[in-house]
Amino acid sequence: MTATTSTQDAAAPGQALSAAVRRVVAVPPEVLEPLLCALVAGGHALIEGVPGTGKTLLAKTLARCVDCSFHRIQFTNDLMPSDIVGSMVWRPKAEQFAFVRGPLFANLVLADEINRTSPRTLSCLLEAMENGAVTVEGRTLSLGTPFLVLATRNPIEFHGTYPVPEAALDRFLVRVELDYPDPESELRLYSGTQPEQTLGAMEPLLSRDQLLAAQVAVDEVVVREPVIHYCHRVVMATRADDRILLGASPRAALAWLRTARARASLVGRTHVLPDDLKALALPVLAHRIFLKGSGDAANIVADLVEHTPVEL
Repeated sequence: MTATTSTQDAAAPGQALSAAVRRVVAVPPEVLEPLLCALVAGGHALIEGVPGTGKTLLAKTLARCVDCSFHRIQFTNDLMPSDIVGSMVWRPKAEQFAFVRGPLFANLVLADEINRTSPRTLSCLLEAMENGAVTVEGRTLSLGTPFLVLATRNPIEFHGTYPVPEAALDRFLVRVELDYPDPESELRLYSGTQPEQTLGAMEPLLSRDQLLAAQVAVDEVVVREPVIHYCHRVVMATRADDRILLGASPRAALAWLRTARARASLVGRTHVLPDDLKALALPVLAHRIFLKGSGDAANIVADLVEHTPVEL
């Protein structure tokens, strides 16, 4: 594909990507679709779930589908910013310092268990996610194009972990939760080929240029006024709801519209429908609202989306 590829041409890789990922990981459509939307929308994604459900495998599979530079960073409590960005190293022969790049310099970065690292290192990662660049010795260095972070987190484990601030979660375009597979899928896993073997045999489906072209195609998708007004009504509803302390921000609304464009592009449509917004409301908005007390943000968002009328 070229930079002028239409949104119709971007639909084929979307279908192929979905099929390829599901051959490795038993992941439901409501989890996989937001991740693919984030991939072609050029946004970062957070995968949450209990241990052993395939979070890391899912992130590695998504990365393998794209023929881009890839690095995996295992976050630990003693990881320093220089361990992921890089550091200045003295070269005796040249009699000068030279910068050695860290694993953050890649098109796709798997940030495994981000809640196991210190706030200082997490802040460094989030700054890179926001700017697509890092500053070393007063110089700003680009991390590459595209630059996407696929992060994993175990939300129920507390030993040896640090809390991830809500404002930090806002840097992720989508957040999904990977639960235990359904019984049929789990039985197939026990009797079939090991997922890691299937992953090892997988060939990339998209080149770097094709991924960039797919991201350009997302920009070409049209969002008509009625859909924009529907988005705004839902966002305003989050701010007026008594259960919510802080509702969705304008940045959250823009992220919602961006992922809706990506969803339309992946199915070959040139315009956004309200159904695109509804399908992506939970993975885009639920981690961006703050509740007054106990409750489930996803259920509240689902309730608001269901009761907000669509006026076309």
